[in-house]
Amino acid sequence: MAKSQADRFSKEHQLLADLAKVLSHPARIAILEVLASRNVCVCGEVVAELPLSQATVSQHLKVLLEAGLITGEIEGPKSCYCVNWNRLAEVQSMLTKWFGDTIQLKLNCC
Repeated sequence: MAKSQADRFSKEHQLLADLAKVLSHPARIAILEVLASRNVCVCGEVVAELPLSQATVSQHLKVLLEAGLITGEIEGPKSCYCVNWNRLAEVQSMLTKWFGDTIQLKLNCC
């Protein structure tokens, strides 16, 4: 979010929006699913599972790493990645709370 707009929203709103942006690309969802299905650190096999180039997958992995949704290191073909289950649970909790709170507002609506 642009810095000029950031002060207009709460930190919680900004965080949820940033996480939603990270999860908004189907390639990132697919990468998380590949890593989760193996439940081990995956080295180099992520690219073989997706219809994307190595460079594109690397960019998506970088975004997931920056968001803390996966752990690992980018070191060319020796790169290994795992789902950060603790962070994923935090994100689930935040989204569940937001949806619950928002749905409660419906009770006051026409």
